[in-house]
Amino acid sequence: MSPKHTLLLGTCLAWTLSGVAQAQAPIAAAAAAQGQDTLVEEAEIAAETGIVVSAQRMRGQLDVEQAPVLELNEEDILAVGANSVEELIAAIGPQTGSSRGRGGGPPVFLVNGIRIGSFREMRSYPPESIAKIEVLPEEVAQRFGFPPDRRVVNMILKDSYSSRELELEFEGPDRGGYFRNEQQFTMLRIKDGGRLNVNLEAGDVSMLTEAERGVIQTEGSQPDVTGDPDPAKYRSLVADSRSFEATANWAKAFIESGSSLSFNGTYERSESLSLSGLNNVLLVAPDDSSALRTFGERDPLQRRSSSDTFSTAATWTRPVGGFQLTATIDASHALSTVEIDRRFDTQDLIDAAAAGTLALDAPLPDVADNGFDTAETKTWAGRGKFTARGAPLYLPAGELSTTFDLGYEWDRIESSDTRTAFDTRLTRGDLEAGVNVVIPITSRRDMVWDALGTITLNAQAGINHLSDFGTLADWSTGINWSPWDNLNLQATHVWREVAPSLGNLGNPRVETFNVPVFDLANGETVLATVISGGNPDLLAETQRDWRFNASWELPFIKDTQFSAEYIRNRSRDVTGDLPALSAAVEAAFPDRVTRDIDGRLLSLDRRPVTYARTRGERLVFGLTTRGSIGTPAPRGNGEARGGAPTGAGSPPSAPGGEMRRGGPPGGFAGGPPTEEQRARFMQFRERLCADDGMAFLDQVAGAIERGEDLTALFPDFDLTRAQGMLQRFKGDDGTIDRARLSEFRERICSMDPSQMRGGSGGPGAAPAGGAPGAAPAGRPQGGPMMGGRGGPGGFGGGSGQGRYFFNLTHTIELDNQIVIAEGGPVLDLLDGDAQGDFGQAKHSTRVEAGLFLNGKGLRLSGTYTGSARIDGNSVTGTSPLYFDDLVRIDMRVFADIGRLTGTESGFLKGFTISMRADNLFDARRRVRDADGNTPLRYQPFLLDPTGRYLGVDLRKMF
Repeated sequence: MSPKHTLLLGTCLAWTLSGVAQAQAPIAAAAAAQGQDTLVEEAEIAAETGIVVSAQRMRGQLDVEQAPVLELNEEDILAVGANSVEELIAAIGPQTGSSRGRGGGPPVFLVNGIRIGSFREMRSYPPESIAKIEVLPEEVAQRFGFPPDRRVVNMILKDSYSSRELELEFEGPDRGGYFRNEQQFTMLRIKDGGRLNVNLEAGDVSMLTEAERGVIQTEGSQPDVTGDPDPAKYRSLVADSRSFEATANWAKAFIESGSSLSFNGTYERSESLSLSGLNNVLLVAPDDSSALRTFGERDPLQRRSSSDTFSTAATWTRPVGGFQLTATIDASHALSTVEIDRRFDTQDLIDAAAAGTLALDAPLPDVADNGFDTAETKTWAGRGKFTARGAPLYLPAGELSTTFDLGYEWDRIESSDTRTAFDTRLTRGDLEAGVNVVIPITSRRDMVWDALGTITLNAQAGINHLSDFGTLADWSTGINWSPWDNLNLQATHVWREVAPSLGNLGNPRVETFNVPVFDLANGETVLATVISGGNPDLLAETQRDWRFNASWELPFIKDTQFSAEYIRNRSRDVTGDLPALSAAVEAAFPDRVTRDIDGRLLSLDRRPVTYARTRGERLVFGLTTRGSIGTPAPRGNGEARGGAPTGAGSPPSAPGGEMRRGGPPGGFAGGPPTEEQRARFMQFRERLCADDGMAFLDQVAGAIERGEDLTALFPDFDLTRAQGMLQRFKGDDGTIDRARLSEFRERICSMDPSQMRGGSGGPGAAPAGGAPGAAPAGRPQGGPMMGGRGGPGGFGGGSGQGRYFFNLTHTIELDNQIVIAEGGPVLDLLDGDAQGDFGQAKHSTRVEAGLFLNGKGLRLSGTYTGSARIDGNSVTGTSPLYFDDLVRIDMRVFADIGRLTGTESGFLKGFTISMRADNLFDARRRVRDADGNTPLRYQPFLLDPTGRYLGVDLRKMF
């Protein structure tokens, strides 16, 4: 080994080798778990050559073969205008929701690449505390022990952040009727590997009745006697409700061991009051004349609900060898009570009218209150999951990644109802285990059959042993192919057995009076009693799905990604809601429908049922683009690239006014490298990437480990420093891990030499920390937003540039059918049948767009729902129903008042005003029959009693 080569590598080890090894070292693992040292330089050579080669990646960012569905950097997150992480996730809902069509629940949430026990740990965080968000497809969920029916959201926190926040909201329809208000206090501190968060929130919504919206009442429900109370005043469209929530979150990283621990505790209380109308009685006189009377306005039929929920969650993680171990628990206890007023006993009134002692239009005597029924539900839930993620083998094309998961879920439900003779008590234990393997076949980066691109295979298998359903299994296989860097193709097949939820099996029976129901058999709207609750006779479902996906980063439009998906679902023994009440459905479920002697609908039991089979196919297209507009403002000496002014809600600055994130000392400064510097680097790279480059690297690492004195030959070589950096390449047994050295070599060799840029000490370089036009040490340097390489800083573009984004998702339903029973009718939901009160649209679209500049922002959200149809009854001659398409636009504008006014202190600093206008054009879906008439059940204000909805949000950060 020549002295020249030794010098080159020795001086580079101090900076370069550490960047790769940190990703696997315990110290970095703990930092990633808690948001420290956010920026990782995958390879950074800044030795005496002065050359810096950087391929920037956020620590905690996932390294998977699937292309992200969406990436948001710090500026993108602020540009959305959300006031909490919960609002932010809701705003990007089309990207975080699964397209598989299985309703797998919320996404899998990670913090700095680590699975957390519950989203409650994060939902109240201010968006300003997040440096980056990644949304990844369903296949990535398998790496964390979840089935591929939900997407993965990875939130990378800033390494240091502190804020206190007070928020007040007041909202309501522009036509009045009811209002909503909310108050919230949030405190968050992220510092020294720890997090502490407290959130208090209270809200109230007033009631809205049918009379306030002029809803036309159904035939036979209005009183015949003038002076009787109007029942529309006592039927609510929006319930009177109140809520309160208190949450505390704590997390800590233990740097020495690389482990981290977090806890969450939450209490939630909610109450609501809704009105179901008035008592009524049909009086018949001796001469057979009759009159419908309504009464009891002082005691309308009420439904009172309350619930208390106590929840806790914890997460523990630690690197052991080459595996990342993570254990989570999530437990909750909820008590909910529903009180439903009984109808009055009117038999005495009927008898008096029939006897002629009570005139049909006479004032009605007082009737004794008949009390109320109570439905009470107690639930207990506990979920624990342990995963071990690692790469036990290194194949020619890369690491063989594995995830082993073991979990146990325990659920219990106790429900009682005063209208039934028996209480329900159900308990379920679910022991689950699974394994996921990702096998690299070819690799463009590692130049293994690189002409074929990068190909990986993945396979997953798992079992669930349920105490009430026995053993269920699931497995999936998939392939991921990237023929070019900007194109990613995926195919996944999933086979899965799923038990119905404990709630679907054991929820108490609840009756709701006077619910408008459209009876397809008779073609009329009636006020019926609707029954909800559980069904203990449901079966386990078998699912078989195919999913094909293509994701293309467009080469001709910067920071733009187009995706296309095809999903095919097949299922047997499916748990679902009772379909729309057609003649075929009534024949299949005759015990669910109660009619009077004239055939008029009285009661409808909508508790879940089991379908024999279902099938569905859909196409989903997505387009995402974002970037900067305008001309960057000039920066003076030492001025940072954007960012909100230091102060309320901002991360504390490092000494010297710089926000440091673990980059090399002195910052990145100056102009391009000299020819001599380029030559020295290229010589080092050529030697390292030669056929015997790995042996060369082994020799140098061994010499440094043995402590050989090289200072005589290399006066500037710091042995102590090099040995310290070399420790990060050692495993738990203290020996050098060749896999880590190999990874370092591969990353250096796969880099484009054109990425070299000047470091401190080069021509034109300024002193450390004050280079003209330089970013603070370690900050991302602009680049494509979709690639996570930074960009202009600050709220709305602190560099003077504005930000924009545009996200579009369009879904085309190709097939959607239900076989109610083997040999029974087939419901085609795209051709006139329905699973609920509304037809299935073939086309639907959602758009999110925004523009932000200098502290002012505008966000538009749009949804399109295509037209649909529900067939009538051919036997009775009832008309089909036609559902027009619907376009709805929501708008949100917000402004940082402190920034607009140039205020650096006082109340206006950190003060933000947001205004919203949901359903901006007051759109409502129109439903008509063949004659162009709207059935009473589908009156616009019954479908959407709110309409245009306006609100103001005042937010102060301290």
